[in-house]
Amino acid sequence: MQDKMTMPETVSFHRMDEGTEDDYALLHKQEQNFITALPSRIVSALENLEHSLSGYQVSRLEHSLQTATRAEQGGADKELIVAALIHDIGDDLAPENHSQMAAAIIRPYVRAEVTWILEMHGVFQMYYYADKIGLNKHERDRWRDHHWFDSCEKFCRDWDQVSFDPSFPSKPLDYFIPLIYEIFSRPAFSPDIISSDT
Repeated sequence: MQDKMTMPETVSFHRMDEGTEDDYALLHKQEQNFITALPSRIVSALENLEHSLSGYQVSRLEHSLQTATRAEQGGADKELIVAALIHDIGDDLAPENHSQMAAAIIRPYVRAEVTWILEMHGVFQMYYYADKIGLNKHERDRWRDHHWFDSCEKFCRDWDQVSFDPSFPSKPLDYFIPLIYEIFSRPAFSPDIISSDT
């Protein structure tokens, strides 16, 4: 039998409406510790992309590293570089809406423009291939008048769609880890549940 001293603290309730102030103080402390470890979980999720969707000449991790490297070489700021690095992090768990997943992960830590780019990059990326699978490559034109249209177009044109090159000298994941920790250790903004910019 496990010693009571080594067992993790737990709340007293079985229903949330029965919780006490002490229960919620405990949960808040545990949540803060969990949030502090977010950057390491982001790194692990990126490492998992090495064994994700196949068929390309590079792994999903290598594609992400190429995209981030090109963003840095193109003069992007730290927020956009990290966004480029994690833009396909949702491929494993949200293959049908990976763009929205990546946007949701980064939303509390970056400016709204960066979130919008990640949320929309799946639609904008279709410009480069949709006609080859019987879809509308001009779907992005619905957002032609949006004030961040050009930013998302640049993200896809210059960094994302060109980053499937096995000969490209991308920076390794270790190079980007300090940036991941910097961005995902920031105090969180109040995330908008429904963005008015989509």
